[in-house]
Amino acid sequence: MPIRFSRVGNLFYGWRMIAVGSAIRILGGGLHLYGFTVFFLPVSQELGLSRAATSLVFSLARAEGAIEGPVAGYMIDRFGPRPVVFTAVIMSGMGYMLLSGINSYTAFLLVYLGVISLSFASGFMHSPMVLANTWFIRRRALAMTLISASIGMGGTLITPLLAAAVHTWGWRQGALLAGIGLLILGLPLASLLRRSPEAMGLLPDGDPPGRPMDGSASDRQQIPQETNFTVKQAMGTSAYWMIILATTARVTGFSAVIVHFIPMMVWKGVAEQQAAYLLATFAFLSLPSHLLLGWLADYVNKPRLMGLSMIVGTIALLFLIFGQDEWTLWLFAILFTTVEAIFPVSWATVGDFFGRKNFGTIRGSMSFFHTWGGVAGPVVAGAIFDRTQSYGPMFPGLAVLFLIAAALYASLVRPAPRYLPPTSL
Repeated sequence: MPIRFSRVGNLFYGWRMIAVGSAIRILGGGLHLYGFTVFFLPVSQELGLSRAATSLVFSLARAEGAIEGPVAGYMIDRFGPRPVVFTAVIMSGMGYMLLSGINSYTAFLLVYLGVISLSFASGFMHSPMVLANTWFIRRRALAMTLISASIGMGGTLITPLLAAAVHTWGWRQGALLAGIGLLILGLPLASLLRRSPEAMGLLPDGDPPGRPMDGSASDRQQIPQETNFTVKQAMGTSAYWMIILATTARVTGFSAVIVHFIPMMVWKGVAEQQAAYLLATFAFLSLPSHLLLGWLADYVNKPRLMGLSMIVGTIALLFLIFGQDEWTLWLFAILFTTVEAIFPVSWATVGDFFGRKNFGTIRGSMSFFHTWGGVAGPVVAGAIFDRTQSYGPMFPGLAVLFLIAAALYASLVRPAPRYLPPTSL
């Protein structure tokens, strides 16, 4: 019989898992997701690459993540997140160390795609979110939000240090330090992961034995008895495909902006170093946006909240398009955080709709479809700039995509459980 210890002191053990998952996301966000834009200009300048060619590397990495998504999701559901995170930390850390020695575009492609990014999405992106969905039901949105918001903390705490290292010693030394940091910090964190509350003799949310998993009568009014869809059953619902379409539109626009963030600010007349600090500010401001929306999402209608957030993101684009003063860029950064902040809310919605047991596989299958928006967005943005020397022509299209996403999110309805089996993990 497993030993029951649901709390460390007065704190449910699941929150410890959220803390570990968040720390893993901080590393990945600071050194990889936000870190890529720090390397964007110096790498492209030294290797003589166009912005479209440099963007292609990032986009192919996203395509790689899309292809491996279903397999990665199955592996996480089958074996748990710990071995997947271990693999991702080792490969990404060694990859950045190898990146410091590349001297050609071919080598750049091979190292970034064949080593750094090969398992990054499964280890740093999928695994922590599966962890949150497994350990929580009633506080699912808040748990996922804390993990998702930690990416912004990585951009705030780690990316400026990486930018300073690249500015002081060059991008090669910056890549070497990023790889060493990933290995030293990431491996101990991965060893702390635990698969599920049931594997430790616990219940989700820290509920005591004998208490219904969906809580009190008031809880049952908000969250009905949990059921678990298989991937096939989920794909048979309209909600599955509406979430994919909305997320594809959102990811396309967000990826185009975030990959080109520093080049875009330079195009608007901001100095490159100042643009890096503006990116760090954007990452910092995303934290309160994440926390606010994540807290609200457990108490309000999640689809409508996501729809409203996409409208706010559209307004942010208008400030970027028509703004002429520096304060408009700051206002853009503040409002645009809502687009990133609904990432965990959308995955919490998937967890609410389709359950815990096959969440990793369902998430991976959805990622296979919508990640292609993240592949196309940066490349199209780079190609537009190379052709016109301006980012302006792409903004109206991004605004339309955001409005489409807003309408799709707001229209979501939870699918009927039908004949699905009860929870069993």
